[in-house]
Amino acid sequence: MQWHKRIIKSDTMRSTLCWIAAAYVRLVRVTGRWKTEGGDLPAQYLRDGKPFIVAFWHQRLLMMPYTWRAVGGDLPFHMLISSHRDGEIISRTVAHFGIQTIAGSTGVGKGGAAALRQIIKALKAGDVVGMTPDGPRGPRMRASDGVVQAARMAGVPVFPLTYSASSRKIFKSWDRFVLPLPVPFSRGVFHWGEPVFVERKLDDAGLEAKRLEIENALTKLTQDTDRDLGLDVIAPAGPDELPKQKRSEIAAGETGK
Repeated sequence: MQWHKRIIKSDTMRSTLCWIAAAYVRLVRVTGRWKTEGGDLPAQYLRDGKPFIVAFWHQRLLMMPYTWRAVGGDLPFHMLISSHRDGEIISRTVAHFGIQTIAGSTGVGKGGAAALRQIIKALKAGDVVGMTPDGPRGPRMRASDGVVQAARMAGVPVFPLTYSASSRKIFKSWDRFVLPLPVPFSRGVFHWGEPVFVERKLDDAGLEAKRLEIENALTKLTQDTDRDLGLDVIAPAGPDELPKQKRSEIAAGETGK
């Protein structure tokens, strides 16, 4: 752990680590056979200059710069990244691919309100914003309400997005981070889902329904993409992994079904 802290605190080491990470992403991309599914509609939005939110789970963060390029994205792309030092490494890594970042989180806690204002400003300016609804610290594959609030206030749709790779390593981190491996001729898929529209005048119950719709759509998209490659699926955080308040919200939702 001490060596990790020394790397994080050293600006030179952080810069080197970010360069290595960006080079690794490029290596994975060129060694594998990657394709894009469901990209026609977001590509049309981009051609028409229409902004939208891209939602993907934190575990699928690594290859996101290439999902953007795969649909011909030329609008400015902002990615919401934690303001923590670990988040800075991600931010500086994706900067190698021309992606701008917004520091903050999708929740209503620390930095959430300030980040939400920046997100809405970017969307109103006609840019596209990528968000991890379960970031930066989970629970895994459980969406916070930040993505729904941003979509409602900016009047833009949310496109679920994921990727999967036939050769990969899954870490035992809170998000079960997926690391594609640079295996020659391995298969990879960038997979876009159908957009979710969030009406501006929804009440609290309606917003919660939309939050669940995005969460369920994104989990299904991710798991189906893994299955199509013959891979085991990663399950969302179970009840024993959730904060007490989140367990109560999920139980209440299931009771109301």
